[in-house]
Amino acid sequence: MNLSQISPAAPEITLTLMICVVLLADLFVPQEKRVITFWLSIASLAVTAWVIVVTASSATTLAFDGSYVSDPLSRLMKLCATGIVGVGFLYARDYLQQNDLLKGEYYLLGLFGLLGMMIMMSANSLLTMYLGLETLSLSLYALVAFERESAKAAESAMKYFVLGAIASGALLYGISWVYGVTGTLHFHEIAEVIRQNPGLNDVPLWFGIAFMIVGIAFKFGAVPFHMWLPDVYQGARSPVTLYIATAPKIAALALLFRILVDGLGELHGVWQGMIMVVAVLSLLIGNIVAIAQSNIKRMLGYSAIAHVGFILLAVFTGSETGYAAALFYTLTYIVMAAGAFGMVILLSRQGFEAEAIRDFKGLNARNPWFALMMLFFMFGMAGVPPWVGFIAKLNVINAVLEAGFPGLAVLMVLASVVGAYYYLRVIWYMYFDAPEDRSVFQSQADTRFVLSLNGIAVLALGILPGWLLKLCIDVIGHS
Repeated sequence: MNLSQISPAAPEITLTLMICVVLLADLFVPQEKRVITFWLSIASLAVTAWVIVVTASSATTLAFDGSYVSDPLSRLMKLCATGIVGVGFLYARDYLQQNDLLKGEYYLLGLFGLLGMMIMMSANSLLTMYLGLETLSLSLYALVAFERESAKAAESAMKYFVLGAIASGALLYGISWVYGVTGTLHFHEIAEVIRQNPGLNDVPLWFGIAFMIVGIAFKFGAVPFHMWLPDVYQGARSPVTLYIATAPKIAALALLFRILVDGLGELHGVWQGMIMVVAVLSLLIGNIVAIAQSNIKRMLGYSAIAHVGFILLAVFTGSETGYAAALFYTLTYIVMAAGAFGMVILLSRQGFEAEAIRDFKGLNARNPWFALMMLFFMFGMAGVPPWVGFIAKLNVINAVLEAGFPGLAVLMVLASVVGAYYYLRVIWYMYFDAPEDRSVFQSQADTRFVLSLNGIAVLALGILPGWLLKLCIDVIGHS
């Protein structure tokens, strides 16, 4: 194997080497200077992002005997995942310091999780995809239980681990059926076998697809495989919740694209109905149950389930327009989710977790600027124009209408109206209730600056969405 054969995987190789550097350096960093590990982790992400950009091209390249693919879609996903993990690390720094949790394990597990995501994004084989998925999953299980003295975190981690193991087993079982029918693990070869053998569309293949969709839906947190998501969001520390709520969503979309579109795209009629049922249930249950939540992390968890319904309905259409809409929705959602959880972290302080919705009471009286930023995040998620959430939802609705499903489009509009209630409730608390807490925010200037940029980005992307939408359409068309 020469350099040209492994060069497409330069981002993963770079990140792996940087993880080794951070791991070794952290051994020699005293606890009082643990922030050095944070800056090394940020440097690792910066170097990885630079390698992704430098090695980028419009060509699609296969490596490692066809098990790995480097294409515009994977490169865009990797760059976005790397950036959002860096933002999450920055938001987490002050919180971890204040709560005596600033340890190298948080950043190392986060970097290992990113490595798993990147492997998933470039997987061209069911086996490679599974290896990347397990690398990510094991990192997330450990991250949830990161606070060793917390019984709540341990309980959430165990629930996540048990349900995640079942979902991984279901995915692996589905992979075995698809391999047994097609005789290959590579996505492009699976697609070719199905294309050349129309009669292969039989029950064993359907059986395998059904089990793989179980695994995909679990990683997305879609109904009825969502049981872990609200509990994990609430039980984990806020920086961990932020991590789980953002970058892994891109990896889950990569999992869906690679398996259902690249590998099983010829069987769109088979998996379309399954995806529709999961998407509609997620849309309805996510929005309805979120109304009853008093914990903002659980509320955002159920709202994430509803947003996943939109993403899945975009993929359900089976068109390039729908795939581009799903990608655009996912990328913009993680920006809004990062900001919303960043605000939860900002309002928290030593010994106090700002996870109740009432903790946002009177935020405008305490700090009008960050109340405005939280308003941006809530309006964005609710889909209020001109924030980017409106454009994201509109693109999905247009794709569904073009595919000939006006009933689903009406359902999405009605679900968005219902969902607006619990977002507007947070805004009401911020602007129309008296503050119960007047403590000063304890975050550093760079954290507040990036959080402000995050909020402005939600509005700016809504006013000028064209460049990102065009980029999503281009990478889908070239992948």
